[in-house]
Amino acid sequence: MPEPSCDIGLIGLAVMGRNLVLNMADHGYRVAVFNRTTSKVDEFVKGQPAETRIVGTHTVAQLCAELKRPRRIMLMVKAGEVVDQTIAQILPNLERGDILIDGGNSLFTDTNRRSQDLAQRGILFVGSGVSGGEEGARHGPSIMPGGNPEAWPHVKEILQSIAAKALDRSPCCEWIGRDGAGHYVKMVHNGIEYGDMQIIGEAYQLLRDGLGLAPDDLARVFGDWNKGELGSFLIEITAAIFAKRDTDGNPLIDKILDAAGQKGTGKWTAISALDLGMPLTLIGESVFARCLSALKDERTRASKILRGPQPPALPAAMKDEFIENVRRALYCAKIISYAQGYMLLRAIDVERKWNLNLGGIAMLWSGGCIIRSVFLGDIKQAFTRKPALENLLQDEFFAAALNKYQGSWRSALGRAIECGIPTPAMSTALAFYDGYRTERLPANLLQAQRDFFGAHTYERLDSPRGKFFHSNWTGQGGSVASSSYNA
Repeated sequence: MPEPSCDIGLIGLAVMGRNLVLNMADHGYRVAVFNRTTSKVDEFVKGQPAETRIVGTHTVAQLCAELKRPRRIMLMVKAGEVVDQTIAQILPNLERGDILIDGGNSLFTDTNRRSQDLAQRGILFVGSGVSGGEEGARHGPSIMPGGNPEAWPHVKEILQSIAAKALDRSPCCEWIGRDGAGHYVKMVHNGIEYGDMQIIGEAYQLLRDGLGLAPDDLARVFGDWNKGELGSFLIEITAAIFAKRDTDGNPLIDKILDAAGQKGTGKWTAISALDLGMPLTLIGESVFARCLSALKDERTRASKILRGPQPPALPAAMKDEFIENVRRALYCAKIISYAQGYMLLRAIDVERKWNLNLGGIAMLWSGGCIIRSVFLGDIKQAFTRKPALENLLQDEFFAAALNKYQGSWRSALGRAIECGIPTPAMSTALAFYDGYRTERLPANLLQAQRDFFGAHTYERLDSPRGKFFHSNWTGQGGSVASSSYNA
């Protein structure tokens, strides 16, 4: 039997898997591939040049036999049960020290379990987020590996060689942390992606319905925005989308149904935020906005019954000022979204002790992935200036931007209210900003109410934190003090 010749194996030849294989082959690696539908293997390999580095296999056992030791196998299959089923198929063909890499969008708690269970069998498991879509997978994605740290030296060279380059020209691939850390960071990335897309959509509706801009005008506006501090992949493609014509010559954007889909990672981010007590309001609203959009037929019926305002037209002389106000509102909301995302990363790091490199994560996201932007370089600088930075809003750069732009932000949202244009993400971002900068919130009343109806106790401004009181609000019942009860 010939000696194994392949550097890595990959299972799952959907779009992302196929493009990752081609990327690996371009970088000099010999790749064995397998797909449950073996005709896809034959079709894929047949389409490659004669000197291809890609080896097709028809069974998991055959794929494993083609691999150099320690075997490295990447799974690009649907998250959930399919990952567990695929792992179960592979295990009989592995030896201690072999490595499995899950490159799908798995829930981080599943990755925690798999990493720990497989370690007991001597198998090194890596849960790796991969971002960048079809184009990124083919030419350089952002890769966020975590799991069993013993695996990293064996997969580092391959993963870093196929990754995109960050703003500082380092690979957009670095070890994140133990167990599910890589998939958690990818989940937060996707949550931020939800937020970015929602606030861009709200800016679009403000300019379309609040100002009457046509798609060609919108293409020019977003093209201009992409040259400045909003420069990013999502702004770039948004400009291209507005410029796209259908076969009849009319703008394609005006023919697309306004009902958004989702695959769950935004929802996972919001659920994790609730579990950790972090106010991830913008991402949460972005998930709910997609849910509301999905009620298309119901919204159509409601539009015939429920009335909105009849705002005056904006004077032509104010057109450019309004566009700039919307741009600034978009930038401010983007700052809030990332600040909240980083609050969540800091909270999970405290809980899981993953030792996340928050500035490094910004660099991982600065190339290859969907949320790549010049803005991420500013985040990296914030953590370079102060590695223990409590919140991005306290960084001098971001604080200055918010202080400068908040007037425009408020003006843009004032026009939205005047016109009856929904801006759930931009508005909740402003509410968060105002709440975060407010020293005294009305939660004192909330605590009094809780104590009144449920004796839940409260703390006092004139006593040390951690000392709790209960008042006899009605003159009936008791009055107690507590140092331990906090509900």
